[in-house]
Amino acid sequence: MKIESFDGLVLSETNYGESSKILNVLTKEYGLIGIMSKGCRNVKSKLRGVSRKLIYGKFHAYYKENGLSVLIGVDLINSFTNIIMDLEKVSYAAFMIDLVLQVVRQNNDSNIFDLILASLEKLEEGFSPISLTNILELKLLDYLGVSPCIDSCSNCGSDKAIVTISADMGGYICKNCYHNEGLVSEKTIKMVRMFYYVDIKNISKLEVSSEVNKEIELFLEQYYDRYTGIYLKSKDFVKKINMLNGV
Repeated sequence: MKIESFDGLVLSETNYGESSKILNVLTKEYGLIGIMSKGCRNVKSKLRGVSRKLIYGKFHAYYKENGLSVLIGVDLINSFTNIIMDLEKVSYAAFMIDLVLQVVRQNNDSNIFDLILASLEKLEEGFSPISLTNILELKLLDYLGVSPCIDSCSNCGSDKAIVTISADMGGYICKNCYHNEGLVSEKTIKMVRMFYYVDIKNISKLEVSSEVNKEIELFLEQYYDRYTGIYLKSKDFVKKINMLNGV
């Protein structure tokens, strides 16, 4: 094995043996790779603080292309301390990275790395967790090959008089094709399209009403259930946190 250096984000960790961990690290260069962090659970290990979920840094490792790499060290770039100290933020972050972990196992496109990293950085900066999650979920549908129709009516193709969005119909529905599907607000219709096209890195303001966020969240939940088959326990935890917060 040769020594390689690459930017990486730890998506998950699994204890191995008495003192080690296996880290699932998402990278732009190599996609998702497994890295053994030997002895990192020992109190005096130099790898202890960088061998956990939500660590982003420059990884140095004995890289093995079709097997388990071995960690040498990490130059820390961001440990997302604001996220991990906030129960709401960390619950949303956990859902984000669990979802990305499922998506990259189906499509290892390097752009997914940029999406999750930008989402976590904005969450760390204090932007709305639910809005950022909605944006990420919407964008990840592209990589699952099941993007909703949000440029025109999903039934007739018209871009005029869009009145709602429906998971069952696969996206926007115009006035002429509407048949008792649930209605959403005009702001929700506009915001879904904005979320889809926005560059997360360039977001400087993200003020979305709770009503709009909830309508988008419900659409995405129904859409994922119908077209992806992805179910994550971390989403249930997010719901519990929202209930406790009265959201």
